[in-house]
Formats: sequence, structure tokens, C-alpha cells
Amino acid sequence: MSGTPPLVALVGNPNSGKSSLFNALTGARQKIANYPGVTVERKSGRTALPDGRPVEMLDLPGAYSLQPDSLDEAVTRDVVLGKFPGQRRPDALVIVVDAGNLDNHLRFAIELIGQGLPVVIALNMVDLAERDGLEINPNVLADELGVPVVSTVAVRKRGLDRLLIMLAESLSKPRPSEADAPENRKQITERAHRIAKRAILNETQGRQWTRRLDAILLHPIGGVAILLGLLFVMFQAVYGWSEAPIGWIEAGFALLTDAINGQMPDGLLRSFLTDGVIAGVGSVVVFLPQILILFLFILLLEATGYMTRAAFVMDRMMAAVGLSGHSFIPLLSSFACAIPGIMATRSIMDQKERLATILIAPLMTCSARLPVYTLIIGAFIPAQSIGPGIGLQGLVLLALYLFGIVGAMLAAAVIQRFVTQSRSSSFLIEMPRYQMPRLTDIALGLWQRAWVFLRRAGTIIFVASIILWALLSFPKVPVGSSESQVEYSIAGHIADVIEPVVRPIGFNHDIALALIPAMAAREVAVSALGTAYAIDATDEEQAAMSLGPKLAAKWSLATALAFLAWFIFAPQCISTIAVTRRETNGWKWPIFMVSYLFALAYVAAGITYWTAVSFGL
Repeated sequence: MSGTPPLVALVGNPNSGKSSLFNALTGARQKIANYPGVTVERKSGRTALPDGRPVEMLDLPGAYSLQPDSLDEAVTRDVVLGKFPGQRRPDALVIVVDAGNLDNHLRFAIELIGQGLPVVIALNMVDLAERDGLEINPNVLADELGVPVVSTVAVRKRGLDRLLIMLAESLSKPRPSEADAPENRKQITERAHRIAKRAILNETQGRQWTRRLDAILLHPIGGVAILLGLLFVMFQAVYGWSEAPIGWIEAGFALLTDAINGQMPDGLLRSFLTDGVIAGVGSVVVFLPQILILFLFILLLEATGYMTRAAFVMDRMMAAVGLSGHSFIPLLSSFACAIPGIMATRSIMDQKERLATILIAPLMTCSARLPVYTLIIGAFIPAQSIGPGIGLQGLVLLALYLFGIVGAMLAAAVIQRFVTQSRSSSFLIEMPRYQMPRLTDIALGLWQRAWVFLRRAGTIIFVASIILWALLSFPKVPVGSSESQVEYSIAGHIADVIEPVVRPIGFNHDIALALIPAMAAREVAVSALGTAYAIDATDEEQAAMSLGPKLAAKWSLATALAFLAWFIFAPQCISTIAVTRRETNGWKWPIFMVSYLFALAYVAAGITYWTAVSFGL
């Protein structure tokens, strides 16, 4: 229509300063609505070219590619290609590129230029790039890309006049009759890196070191080896560094138990304090040093900028099972707790990939499993070195984490193949700068993790321990009876019902007793075992507060290994099931998740037990 002003779309990666440029160009002459049929926001406004011609500006949602992974990206693609219903195709594009992140942002720019529309590149935030010692020649960029390039600082309205001049010239030229042949993702990435290298005239030593480090840490083979090496060091430290503080905590609880036994007469109240509270809660709190050491490493890796790179490295492996790097961050969060991990899947726009990620998140070894793992490993695996700085216990702990990861990947492959039937989406992510961690931030993060753990010990674990103590303490075994208090109690009779089901996989009466309360939280299994063994222990045994030797005396190694295999897969956490129900809007998927995880746990424990028995363990 002759009287319609030309439509110019501002396109670019998220965080490129695109919206700031749109605001600087249009000022208060803006309209905000939603695109028809979707919840994506549509921002349009008016500006004028140097010759006075009005232009309608459209601020498209930030995107990384024309191969969409989200609804926002799909809208941007359809508008650029002229396929969005009710929205005419732009007459020209202003592609906003972050000067400080040229490699990544040029990939999308190259894709957009290939669509055959008149284009002007706004090389934005050049002031921040210059502050960081980065000098870019826009003329080299223009020659390489074949389109005008204008340096801008949107927040200060620098370069806007020249940008409008270049835009007017581009609109005056005839539109190409055909778009260039599209390149594949690898070719686009290689070309973007090549152009960026030629356009950068000078950069700081820090940026040069970042590029060199990324060449190593993001290598398809070397990057995986480094990640595994970091995990190895982390789990060696979990045992090597925690031995002394664990001993201090155990000694403190032993002194407390001695004091109570010395000051109070034998009776229900003393049993409540020593067998219920101290044996139950104390048996879990003792593992706080190991949990803090684990989180120390995780916080350090996040603060240095490495964790995002780990997601990039893992993307290649996850693509083989139908997932992408988008799933890595939620799964990584699940190492702390599956609940925030499942909630973090909201960032995955592909709903089938999101569902698959939710269903395998409980397989990540959360911090609640750590007390169970370290208790059994400490009781049954010798604390010996098998090489310089290599402890056998740390290796076993690393193996348990890796088994969980491998199990999750195999489960994802089956779920993606037969349940959700989706394909892995593309994964683009901006790498943060490497930086030194701030000690105050690390200390605050550790304090928050410690408080969360202790709060659970003071609420969920405390309540579960008291309930279990009551069930174990009543009714009292008759005087002269040869039956133990545990076997005679209400809890003992409940365990009698469960034991025949779990006996084929090597579980005994004590484990059957611990499985039910452990549904509240996995670490309650430790407090349940501590309470159960405390009920029948003498005062001298109870004062020692050492659960590991008691297990070693009563369990076979085959049973212990089967117990570990069970906890790799079993979904023993009611809160995780509840949040899965909320995130999937129904009971269908939580029931499916619980069913397949319990089946996996039972089969894995059974195979582990009978394999160990066959080797005479």
C-alpha cells in the first residue's frame, strides 16, 4: 500500500542492547501488545529517516537462531520470513550485535543476512568493549558481511544518526530477488569466528587467555577428560578433607550421649533423647562436612565461569540420547536437589524435552543421597590409597555418581525414543567471562547450603526420627522374652510385611524398616537405621555413636552394595513427587516416574546383590 511507511525490524541475540536501541530510536512513540494467538509481546514504534520519511520500527524477541527452540524465537523467525499470520514481512532489518561478544552474535547475523532483506548492522555497546580493551574495525566487518556496519551506544544515543542514514540508503536499494543459500550451523559458526578474528584489531590479555582456555576446556575429547578429572578431585576431597570434622561431630554427640546417660535415669525420656533425637538426627548431621565440601567445589566452578562450559561440553553427549545442553542446567541443579532442578526445566521451551528432563531429574545424585553413600562406603570400603592421592572410597563415590548419570542418560534415551518421541533441540549459549571467585560469595553460599541441611535435620528428619522411635519403642517387649525390642515393636511388624518383598534383592529386616520413613527424604534412611540400632544397643554402644561399624557387623558386603544400587535409582522423596505433579499438571507422569524408578531400583539392587554373592562377597 503506497501510504504505508516501511517496516524495519530490530533483530538480535538476547542481551545485545536491542531494546535499548529501539527505545532510543522511537522514544515515547511506542505501542505494546501481543502477537495474535500467542503470549509473546509485540513492541512497535515510529521514527523518521533523515529525509523526513516515517518508518515503523518493530522490536522482535531476542533469538539465537532461525531454528527456534522457544516460542519467542519461533515468532522472530516467522516474522523475518514473512510467515506470521497478520504481520507483514519487514522491508529491512537492523541487526543488533554486541561488540563485546562478536563471535556468538555474528552467527545469527549471518543467518539473517542470508534471508535476502536489506540489512544494517548496529555494532552496539562499543563503549563497553573499548573499556575492556577490545578494538573492532567496523569497516572490516562491513566488507566481510557485505552490509553496512555502524558503531552505536544505544543507552547514550551514540551513532543513531549514522544508523538512520545507512538505513535510508538500504531502503532505497532494490531488494535482492533471491536469498542466499542457507549454510549449516557448523559453517555459520566457522565463518563467524573467522570474521570476528579479522575484525578485532586489539584485545586484552584476558580475552586472549579466555580464547586459549576455551580451546582446551571446550574440546570434544579434552573437555570431557578435564570435566571427569575435576569430578575425580572433588570426590577424593569429599573423603580426604572431611575425616577430621566428622570425627569432631561424632565426638560431640558421643559426649552429649554420655552426659545424658550419666545424668538421667533409664526410662522413656532418656530413650527419647538418646535413641530418638541424637541417634536419629545426629547420624545425619555428621555428614554435614562432606556435603559442604561437595558444594564448595560446585560453587567455585559456578563462580569461575566453568559451569556454563561444562554444559556446552555435555551437550554433545546429551544429544546422543535425545536431549540438549538446555537440559544440563536443570540436571546439574538436581545434584543439589531434584526439586529446584525440576522447576528449572521451565526454561526448556521444547515441551517433550522438558518432560523427559523432569522424568530423569531424580536420577541425578542429590545431596540427600550423600549421607547414605558415605555411610555405606565408610562402613564397607577400606580407607586405603590405591595410588598417590587416590583413595578407594573417593573412587567408589565417584562411581556411584557416574552410575546415576549413565542411568539417567540411558533412561532419557528410552523415554525420548518410546514415550515423548522428541528430538534434541539446538543449543546456543553465551559463555561468561572467567573470573576469580569472591570469597564472601562462596562463604555465603556454603552458609545457605548448611542452613538448608540443618533445617531439614531439625524438621523432616527430626519428626521422622521421633515417629520411628515411637513405633520402635511400643509396645514394650515382655520381660524374659528372647525377641528384641525392634522385632516386637509396631515398626518391626510393619517391616515383617515389607521384608518378603525385598528379601530376594538381598535386603534384611533392618533395611525393610528404613525404606518407608526414607520416603519423606532419602537421608532419613540413615536416621532410621541409627534409631533402629540404638533401640537395641547398650549404653556403651549407643555412646559411641558410630553407626558404620554396627552395619559392618550385621550386613554382608553384597547387601551393602545392593543397598547402594537401590538408592541410585529409587525415587524416595515425597517432595520430588509432589513438584513433578505440579509441573506436569496431573498424576499421570509422577505415577509413571515413580513406577519406572522403583522398577529400576529393584532390578539394579537384585543384579548387584546376586552378582556380589556369586563372587563370594
